[in-house]
Parts: sequence; structure tokens; C-alpha cells
Amino acid sequence: MEKISIQKLKWIKSLQLKKNRDKEDCFIVEGDKIGKECMRSIPDDIGLIGCIAEVENLVPKNLRDRSFILSSKEFERVSRLKTPNKLLIVIKKPSIISFNSEKKFLILENIQDPGNLGTIIRTADWFGIEQIVCSPECADVFNSKTLQASMGSFLRVTVHYKELTSFLEHTEYNVTGALLDGEPLKDDSMKKSNAIMLGNEGQGISKSLEKFCNNPVKIPGHGGAESLNVSVAASILMYEWTKK
Repeated sequence: MEKISIQKLKWIKSLQLKKNRDKEDCFIVEGDKIGKECMRSIPDDIGLIGCIAEVENLVPKNLRDRSFILSSKEFERVSRLKTPNKLLIVIKKPSIISFNSEKKFLILENIQDPGNLGTIIRTADWFGIEQIVCSPECADVFNSKTLQASMGSFLRVTVHYKELTSFLEHTEYNVTGALLDGEPLKDDSMKKSNAIMLGNEGQGISKSLEKFCNNPVKIPGHGGAESLNVSVAASILMYEWTKK
């Protein structure tokens, strides 16, 4: 493998910004585990691989022509992580998959923390939920922190960004909404639901979207915490929703 050029380094660093990811139609994943999964699952979508010399053996022969050696300092320049990994991959954004109204899905309104979004994606993958509809204000699925938290589940869960009012107003979905004044969650609370809706970390589901939640529920607590983290609440609701 040859050493990476300054020009390519600048290009990789530019992909930290959403506007550049959108313009170039690609994104970055970092880390050995996620990297190996991407190299195995979507080799044709990989545009560039960067690694330090000691892990170049992780790159399969069929991808060596797209691979470059970076020094530790060069990794620090292009990484968004506090402790940079030893492997990064630039990947072409996947083709848009149509939303399937026959399948279960999550609805997320204004989830701003990329880590929360990534964790929800990972949990959805665990419970077999293959699609998520996000409001435009949600964190970017291709943000490096989102991808890191998803631990590769972004490869199996499709995230759609839609204006939620127009998406929901002409539908008849049975939507379970996580609301503080909802009915306490029971074993059969979500039996007929098509979707789960969760709102912003601090404000919850907005008043304008509450009307689409025909099954408002809350997760009963027994301690002194004011609320649950949104990704934790999502996990509990998905467990209840998908258990036999």
C-alpha cells in the first residue's frame, strides 16, 4: 500500500461536515469491527480505505488498490473520535430504499444526539425492525458518532428523513407514542401498533404530532429519576412490541 496524499487527507477531513457528505454522496466509518463488516458486506460501495501500517493485513486483497497507509498523526487529523481508530473507510451512500408501509417502523422526532440515534438504530436491528422514519431535525445517520454507536446496524436498518406531519396526516397507522401522560405500559399495550413514536430528548413528542399517537403510553418508574434516556425508552418499548 502507498502512503496517503495530502489532497486525499483533506478530502477525508471535509467529510466530517454533512454538507460535504451530501455533496460527495459518501461518508466515513471508523474502527476495526465496523470496518471489517463493511469490507465483507458491501465491498463494491467502498471508495477508500485508510489504515496504519500495523493493521494493513485486515484489508482483503480485492480492496488493496483502494487502500492507503496513514500515520498516527494523520489519523488524528481526519478522525472525529477522541481516541482515533486504526482503520477508516469512505463508503458510497446506499441507494434509497422505498419505505414499506407493511413493516413495523419507528418514528423519531428531533432526536439531536447522534449517539442516541445510533443506539436506537442498533437496538432496532436487534429486535428485527428494519426501518426508521426521522424528522429532518434529527441527527444525521451518517454522522461519525451515529455510525459508531450503531455498531454496523446502519447496514441493515434503513433511515428515512421525512416531514412527519405530511407523512402521517393521510395515513391510518396505529402509532404508540411515548408520552408522560400516557397509559402505563402493559403486556398487550402495543399488540396492534404499526409504529412507535419517540420525541426530542428534552421536550418529548411535540403537540403537533401527539394527535397521531392513538396509543399513548408511558413506562412506569419506581425511583427518583425524572425521565429515561430516549434510547433506553426506545429499547423497552421495542422489547414489549416484539416479544411473543
